[in-house]
Amino acid sequence: MVLAGQLSAAEESLQKKLTNKDFTNHDKGEVYLVGAGPGDPDLLTFRALRLMQQADAVVYDRLVSDQIMDLVRKDAEKIYAGKQRSNHALQQESINQLLVRLAKQGKKKKKKKKKKVPGITAAAGCASYSGIPLTHRDHAQACIFVTGHLRDGTVNLNWDMLAHANQTLVFYMGLHGLSIICEQLINHGLNAQTPAALISKGTTPDQRVLIGDLSSLPNLVDAQHVQSPTLIIVGSVVSLHTKLHWYLTEKEIKA
Repeated sequence: MVLAGQLSAAEESLQKKLTNKDFTNHDKGEVYLVGAGPGDPDLLTFRALRLMQQADAVVYDRLVSDQIMDLVRKDAEKIYAGKQRSNHALQQESINQLLVRLAKQGKKKKKKKKKKVPGITAAAGCASYSGIPLTHRDHAQACIFVTGHLRDGTVNLNWDMLAHANQTLVFYMGLHGLSIICEQLINHGLNAQTPAALISKGTTPDQRVLIGDLSSLPNLVDAQHVQSPTLIIVGSVVSLHTKLHWYLTEKEIKA
């Protein structure tokens, strides 16, 4: 009630609880699944920031940057539940049980329930910070978001749908399958010289951008020891990188 600005109602409710012999807390906690954006804390939504500063407990993963975690309420309980390929700090079932336990304690958490707070997607954030528009009237009239690997670890995608000119392809979690992605797009009709970019740790001070084409990008990435999280963009819009590039970091590589 205090957080909602209802001070009189809050004071009245507090007095009732103080005078009630049954002081058991029957209230249930609230759980929010909050999109923290691609990495730059300036790209947090106002609602995400408000919830982060109200939460009693925060369950977070490795994709949440230190700069964003610094904005969490200082006395909040912080629980790491990071996931990366073949290495999960906590299995999903354990995370779910953890959230239920915290909610039953009457705490507000920043993680998941039916209350969801969308953030700026990595595709929009990383593309913008790399000077690559997702659509452009002279290059691409459509944009497709693609998962870079399936649950079983394969890269079995609808290549016939993806291998078309005049559209932009954005692959999430595609680092491991980059060679397969480029090979299959070429095999299904895209020109081997189609511009392609890989963005590592986009929108952060550690951002790295590798620019090549479908034939050269896998070798460029192998030579640079790139680390996830990454985003892959394929299409002629990548050629605008040099002209529109504005976000400079010391670790950025232009190949």
